Amino acid sequence: MSTMTGRLLIVNGPNLNMLGTREPGIYGASTLGDIEELCRRAGADAGFEVELLQSNHEGAIIDAIQAAKDTADGIVINPAAYTHTSVAIADALRAAALPVVEVHISNVHAREEFRRHSYVSPAAVAVIAGAGLNGYRYAVDHLASLLRQD
Repeated sequence: MSTMTGRLLIVNGPNLNMLGTREPGIYGASTLGDIEELCRRAGADAGFEVELLQSNHEGAIIDAIQAAKDTADGIVINPAAYTHTSVAIADALRAAALPVVEVHISNVHAREEFRRHSYVSPAAVAVIAGAGLNGYRYAVDHLASLLRQD
């Protein structure tokens, strides 16, 4: 599909715009801007342009995923709380038919029981949880590796 000039959509879900001030004991002091810069650098290093979206609105996330079907080669998504509630986002990811890597800054499996279920994971080729911001770099690198195999 893509060679060294592909495009990745990076989606961050609700409340991730509050990183840096939201529960720093869980999420650290880094901001969404830090994540976005890391993703731009990781994408560029891997030969990919990166489109970034953060939204607190499920419909906006779904619209971006649907649009990515025609504009992107892969998706990195941190669906945040929608991980555990949104069949609609999972359905959109399946419909887009692109490789998806699900990312979580914290180790969701070491937290509350409800956070251990993901509607998104079955639509993903990989899930990275608990690696902090580096999880985004790992996700971009993994997608780049998969896409180069085409």
